Amino acid sequence: MILEVISKLLSPLMRGSTYRRGIYLLLGGVILLPYTQLGAVFMQLLEDPQVPRAVTLVLLAVTIVIACVPAVLRGTRALEIAAVRGLLDVDLPDPAPTVDRETRLRTALWFALHMVAGGVVALGLLIALPLAFIFITQLAGIRYGPFSDYDPVLMTLVGVVMLVAVGYAVAGLGSLAALMAPVLLGPSTSERIAALETKADQLAERNRLARELHDSVGHALTVTTLQAAAAQRVLDNDPEFARKALSAIEETGRAAMEDLDHVLGLLREPGPFSRVPQRTLADLTRLVADAQTTGLVVETSVDGSLDRVSPAVSREAYRIVQESLTNVVRHANAAPVSLRLSVDGRTLTIEISNPLEGDTEKGPGGSGLNGMRDRVALLGGRFSAGPIPDGSAWRVEAQLPTGERS
Repeated sequence: MILEVISKLLSPLMRGSTYRRGIYLLLGGVILLPYTQLGAVFMQLLEDPQVPRAVTLVLLAVTIVIACVPAVLRGTRALEIAAVRGLLDVDLPDPAPTVDRETRLRTALWFALHMVAGGVVALGLLIALPLAFIFITQLAGIRYGPFSDYDPVLMTLVGVVMLVAVGYAVAGLGSLAALMAPVLLGPSTSERIAALETKADQLAERNRLARELHDSVGHALTVTTLQAAAAQRVLDNDPEFARKALSAIEETGRAAMEDLDHVLGLLREPGPFSRVPQRTLADLTRLVADAQTTGLVVETSVDGSLDRVSPAVSREAYRIVQESLTNVVRHANAAPVSLRLSVDGRTLTIEISNPLEGDTEKGPGGSGLNGMRDRVALLGGRFSAGPIPDGSAWRVEAQLPTGERS
């Protein structure tokens, strides 16, 4: 029991982290040393009657300003963070590229506290270690001046207590520094907001890439699978249809490769040689023709001029139509589709509907609906998808601002 208590009491002195933190604190004392030397020089100047007091005060003011510069430098913050990570075992994020006023003030405060704590530890070690050595060696019969008259056992005990006290002081200051480091060296409120915004942008970009892959490559795979199955069924009886289906598979595969190249290009740094297919409503005829090769019957109606729709909106509208047709092919057994586009004023309306058979819950749906909903929301439009009131058909409707060019 006694040994267990002693082990717990001495555990801070047996940890490697205590000594690493002690080294960090001593680094503060090393930084403080030139400041104390400057202070001693100015104290001598102030006491020297041959040096004008005004000159000394001016030099002192200039020196104080120069001495404060390291505390507010961005490099100082980076060095302190690196030292805290390695010696205090505190996980801190990398410093931000830009440093605001609040961060500079917190760094300056940490810099000052680091020097003060380091000075205290250094002074304590300079006093305690020699005295502890003198007291402990009394037991070996080595006597030192005024301490030679005291009981050697008592002096040895005092020396051991001094060493333990210094160790606990270092451990305590090190633990306090580890607790304060995230507060003074951690990210500021503005840095946290910037980090959250960056993360949100990254998530949005990932979602955008997922939509691109789902809408383009997913559409191509669906069409290709159905065309290949149809060609296999009629290969012996209708070779001409099979050839057309294989030709359509080739075209669809080529388009999918272009779309995939576009998505992969988004992952790289933009360069002058990147190929970026801009499929818009101008490619609507080809999109409908590709869908019809799977056996899908599409009745298309266009009211108004699609040229009034801006390229960005036209591109997103194309993806919405593409995903809707793909959903019909996947989930509605290639039911007849009514596709209507109308441009009225500054609004583009897209409506795709197809008959439902049986339970409406088996109607077209899937993750593609979320992608379409996101596209419409980003453009400030309105989106709806679901069975019509009488349950006879599934309808997807999107209203988008045309972004009409002046």
